[in-house]
Amino acid sequence: MMIALHKNARTTPTIRAQIAASSESAARLAVRFGISEATVYKWKNRTSFQDASHTAHRLQTTLSSAQEVIVVELRKTLLLPLDDLLAVTREFICLHATRSGLDRCLRRHGVGNLNALKPKEPTQTHKAFKSYEPGFIFIWISNTCRKWPMRAAGGICLSP
Repeated sequence: MMIALHKNARTTPTIRAQIAASSESAARLAVRFGISEATVYKWKNRTSFQDASHTAHRLQTTLSSAQEVIVVELRKTLLLPLDDLLAVTREFICLHATRSGLDRCLRRHGVGNLNALKPKEPTQTHKAFKSYEPGFIFIWISNTCRKWPMRAAGGICLSP
């Protein structure tokens, strides 16, 4: 994976490898590459010269994994908004929970969007005509009965 260099980076992987392989003094290398001696010493002691990710290896969270499971299940079953869920979490699960930490937890577990969790109302299929009780008779008086759509519904067409 290639990580882009910072636009103000003084060293590249190539320069870092040159620093590590060089037998010159740290002061001379620092002047040559325009960096501090501390940076020279840092790269002389390393074996890998690629940029590493600065993302935290461990997420900062106040909830344990067991507490996260409880919070996620509460969200799914009670469908509570974030602020209400935070109040419940602080009262019964973890006193030190924060709103942003709770939001990150819910997003991580795929329950961040409350509207997506709510059950969908069944949509009624469109009917051409209104449904009536059995025994109801349609009577349509028209000049023409050629294209009369009521016929399938059991209606009667009367022509004057």
